[in-house]
Amino acid sequence: MHHIRPNRPRGFILLTLLVIVLLVGAGIALAISSLVPKLPSLDVITDYKPKIPLRVYTADNVLIGEFGEERRDFIPIAQIPEQMKKALLAIEDARFYEHNGVDWVRAGGAIKGLLTGKGLSGFSTITMQIPRNFVISREKKLERKAVEIMLAYKIEEQLTKDQILELYMNHMFLGQRAYGFGSAARIYFNKPLAKLSLAEMAMLAGLPQNPSYHNPVSNPKRARQRQHQVLARMRALDYITEDEYRKALAEPLKISRRGQQFTTHAEYVAELARQQVYAQYKEEAYTKGFVVTTTIRSADQNAAYAAVRRNVTEFDQRRGYRGPEARIDLPEPGPERDDAIDEALQERPASDGFVPAVVLEASRKRVVAETLAGDTLELEGDALKFAAKALSPEASASLRITPGAVIRVSQDAKKRWSIAQVPQVAAAFVSLDPDTGAYRALVGGFDFNLQKYNHVTQAWRQPGSAFKPFVYSAALEQGFWPGTMILDEPLDMPGEDAGETWSPRNDDGEFEGQVTLRRALARSKNVPTVRLMRAVGVQQVHEHMERFGFEPSRHPRNLTMALGTGAVTPLQMAAAYSVIANGGYRVNPYLVSKITDGAGNVIMEAKRPAVRQESARAIDPRNAFIMDSILRDVTVYGTAAAASPALGRNDLAGKTGTTTDTVDGWFAGYGGGVVAVAWMGYDEPRSLGSREYGSTLALPIWIDYMKRALAGVPPRIPAPPEGLVQENGEWMYAENADGAAIRLLDIAPLPEAAAEEELPAEPAPEPVMPPVTQ
Repeated sequence: MHHIRPNRPRGFILLTLLVIVLLVGAGIALAISSLVPKLPSLDVITDYKPKIPLRVYTADNVLIGEFGEERRDFIPIAQIPEQMKKALLAIEDARFYEHNGVDWVRAGGAIKGLLTGKGLSGFSTITMQIPRNFVISREKKLERKAVEIMLAYKIEEQLTKDQILELYMNHMFLGQRAYGFGSAARIYFNKPLAKLSLAEMAMLAGLPQNPSYHNPVSNPKRARQRQHQVLARMRALDYITEDEYRKALAEPLKISRRGQQFTTHAEYVAELARQQVYAQYKEEAYTKGFVVTTTIRSADQNAAYAAVRRNVTEFDQRRGYRGPEARIDLPEPGPERDDAIDEALQERPASDGFVPAVVLEASRKRVVAETLAGDTLELEGDALKFAAKALSPEASASLRITPGAVIRVSQDAKKRWSIAQVPQVAAAFVSLDPDTGAYRALVGGFDFNLQKYNHVTQAWRQPGSAFKPFVYSAALEQGFWPGTMILDEPLDMPGEDAGETWSPRNDDGEFEGQVTLRRALARSKNVPTVRLMRAVGVQQVHEHMERFGFEPSRHPRNLTMALGTGAVTPLQMAAAYSVIANGGYRVNPYLVSKITDGAGNVIMEAKRPAVRQESARAIDPRNAFIMDSILRDVTVYGTAAAASPALGRNDLAGKTGTTTDTVDGWFAGYGGGVVAVAWMGYDEPRSLGSREYGSTLALPIWIDYMKRALAGVPPRIPAPPEGLVQENGEWMYAENADGAAIRLLDIAPLPEAAAEEELPAEPAPEPVMPPVTQ
């Protein structure tokens, strides 16, 4: 008789598994009993206060800046797209709405992982993941898992499922300093969460497991693989149709490598606002969700940014191609070459519109280059024109473009690529409301990514002839009027040292004999201006300029001040010209109009300055009116004669400025209720070119901006104030009409001693220059 022997190995395995399960259960129970008294408080979770960064907006509610270690957008669960929730649940916790915080259905897989030495993992629910991100460590230990389980049950008791999911989707770290899916949408795809496609949502849903490993910026291949897993899981759960699944798999994704990109370029504005808020609120500024509203108008800012970029680029191209930015040894085609190109291009600072590329092939007729995005560009014909000399075999080693050269390429409006270069010259532009002092636009340099130095507020430069109107304004108070005749002939005066002579000359080298005060300023004549200041008095002019907001210590107390040898900032110039534009009142430029906290409470609101208060009067309204009429002539037949016909307006006024050897180029002016100042120069002062002037450097920026800023704005020509009379078509103060007006400037040379008396030994202060960072 044969006996059937039991299957001992199978029974032994089952018994072993049972023992292990009992031991694990006992271990967990023991851990729970010992850990219950030590459980951390859930207040930080149930009373969640996310660290919302500081955000800066334009007056018309366009986001222009964000500051804080953590980039966050808190989005209520009701506003999170349904597909985004499904994508996350599909890959992280498909039974989220069915379990009570712990999914014991998945626990079997976790125990199997423990048996195979992989650790107790694989069954963490969304609820279990929350504590590890708030109150406990992320080490994979049995004790930690037990704490997660206990806290998960407590969380489920105190919060609804939607509250838990809302907390998770707003708090999880998703790489690139992004916390929460709202922030990640902006950082990775540069758009709000609600605007993402299914494919984009699936990629974000794959990030919580390992934000570094699945990062689409640093690991695009792994990110794509993870995205496919999410989509496959969504399809398996019937969250999406087969057609949706296939379309999402095939959709090409455009990942932003620069993080969030703002639609309006106002980096210098945002930084200025950040500094102001930080000065008052310190570190809280970066965590409390402060919203800063500036006075900047997005349309004005866009116009200013475009004007600066275009005209600085055109100036730079007039100076010629400088050669490649760097060179690398180019390996043979393959992974090693790809790595070398990526490394070289990642070291190049990004600049809007100027894309770095490594040259693969180069000849007179054709250049092949590769960008960081992996695009291979073939450049021919006009695309090579700018750098034609660098493609000649006779070009110097430093200039020549060869394989391995790191160059810049840019696209035109028709998406055609060509060789370009990042300009070295600096520039600044600022516009104000002359009545209130509110900023309308500010561009502190060519590119904030290349140089953080704000030339509008920080660069002290010589203003050149743009300073002359303030000399003429002082003269009006001394009895001069636009009809006063001034001698326009060479002038030689004693200098500081024995035998030394100072001989100011007109920029064009031409002299007209006698000219009116009006013509002398409109045509920016140096010698008549020096004669005028000599007659008015250095001290009188020095005191008068303070009324416009200039700092006396930064201007010389001698006749050279008439030609703008002191130091000013573009912002000072804008405020000073505002006095003339608004009828004679001082304004204090201001940027921040309102600050609200994370709850929407207004914690600071700038009081809109009262307009035209006599307490703010800087100069006589008659003085402002006459100066305005002369400065309008500058834009009609003077040094800025290109302005009025370009804009088709008769209310434009301003003054060009060009310093010695064309180290600085300026235009300061106004029209239609907008004051704007443009400046161009090198940070380490050197000539901008012998054929360049304020009218070729700064005026084109001003005109480009004003075309947009004044579109549809009617002309504003002031009415003459009381106390003015006319003689031969020229305005003068009524009290001077009886013969007190100076009709002819005393052109006789002053005694030598008198001339020396107004030329003290103190030289003009040196403008403060920033370090070069380009």
